[in-house]
Amino acid sequence: MTQRRAILSGSLFEERIGYARAVVDGDRVHVSGTTGFDYAAMTIADDVVEQAEQCLRTIGAALAEAGCTFADVVRVRYLLPEREDFEPCWPVLRRVFGEVRPAATMAVCGLADERMRIEIEVDARRGPVGPGSGLRIEVVDGEAMAEEWRHVHNVIVPPAAMSPADVRERGVRYRLENAYLGDVLVGCSTVRPPQGDARVATVIARVLPAFRGRGIGAALYERGLAHARGLGAAAVETVVLAANEEGLRFAAARGFTELERYVLDGETDEWVDLRLAAGV
Repeated sequence: MTQRRAILSGSLFEERIGYARAVVDGDRVHVSGTTGFDYAAMTIADDVVEQAEQCLRTIGAALAEAGCTFADVVRVRYLLPEREDFEPCWPVLRRVFGEVRPAATMAVCGLADERMRIEIEVDARRGPVGPGSGLRIEVVDGEAMAEEWRHVHNVIVPPAAMSPADVRERGVRYRLENAYLGDVLVGCSTVRPPQGDARVATVIARVLPAFRGRGIGAALYERGLAHARGLGAAAVETVVLAANEEGLRFAAARGFTELERYVLDGETDEWVDLRLAAGV
């Protein structure tokens, strides 16, 4: 059954008229016509270029909540009351879409409010990541990236939420990486180096819920697994919060089998340790 989900931006127009900023319909994402209003403050700049930039900020936030980025946009429509306002916006539009090259239409028409000088509408598709998708996986370096890693970790495993100091300590002992689609943070990973006589390494991949099902977790995992084996790991394990059914299915699909389930002292959440089958 196709999943349909509405995304709201908090705009008064959405409430008064009765529409959503975007609708996720399976792998398709439809973003409503978006104007240059800052919907949090309900203010709008006079300059058309500033309005275009605000349009794209609002659209980008909606796409991210839908689990995609501007790289997933397949069609864009530009609506302007004055045709001469379009060309000044080209550099802004090219910066966002120059490498994506979606199908595009520009129309001259009246808009709902005379202060509105441009309206932008996009359609996107949440496809698997691959060449040209803009997926980047980078080693955590610096406080900003460490805070991003912490954000993903704490969203995925809130029972084990970490402080900035915890992350700094982990970064000394383990390899921490972040995953981005374009400039959008989508996941993170941890590789604990081989330990003990059995040379067991731990590889954990985490993907923010909106971005799952696109192959990002697989890319993080394969990269982490390669690093662990490069360190001389003879065996690889992972650990998943038992309540994270998607995480357990992901591990099972990659050949991990359950070792044990346990609850840490003083806690109530159940954890699952799994080990990668030999030869996988």
